[in-house]
Amino acid sequence: MRINKFIAQATGLSRRAADQAIAEGRVKLNDQAVSVGSNALETDKVTLNGRVLRLPAQKQTILINKPVGFVCSRDGQGSRTIYDILPLELAHLKPVGRLDKDSSGVLLLTNDGDLAHRLAHPGFQKEKRYITTLDKPLEIVDQMKVEKGIALIDGLSKLDLKPGTGPTEWQVTMHQGRNRQIRRTFQAIGYEVTALKRVQFGPYRIEQVEGRRFINL
Repeated sequence: MRINKFIAQATGLSRRAADQAIAEGRVKLNDQAVSVGSNALETDKVTLNGRVLRLPAQKQTILINKPVGFVCSRDGQGSRTIYDILPLELAHLKPVGRLDKDSSGVLLLTNDGDLAHRLAHPGFQKEKRYITTLDKPLEIVDQMKVEKGIALIDGLSKLDLKPGTGPTEWQVTMHQGRNRQIRRTFQAIGYEVTALKRVQFGPYRIEQVEGRRFINL
């Protein structure tokens, strides 16, 4: 396989980032300098910054309880990322159904492309459940608006709502998953989401990972 693909599978880097590392001389193949476009066998010794890379032996999926303040990308652009809280050997896994920096809760990471597709593609209608805290109590008329559907720039947003433990807390259930959809939906009618925690993503629940960094599935 192309060496940039080898690096991508072993580290989770994009192929473009792998090519850049090769061009900068940070990659060696069997202890020799290598050029962009070279090939590598699974049995070859490939190193990045002096560290031996190994292809994942099998499909692997983990579940984490993402804390607030971490982004779901490799390049945090100054912010901490979810990879800062995971061991290096899990760096090749990719998140499914991302959470924004200010949100917390259930997050799946995997190298199983079929599983990622089944969970993330809107055609499979996976249920997602969140505990949402607003900056003020939600008026009945506004609750009805949200449940009927709020027009956003990228389409209609319909959320199922159930009262939470206080006047500003709501349990939100949805089957879509557009970027910051819950926050934008409430913002459109004059509310700010002050806390957002995903407690269910398809068959996976927050109870599985509470008190742990991650679990293997």
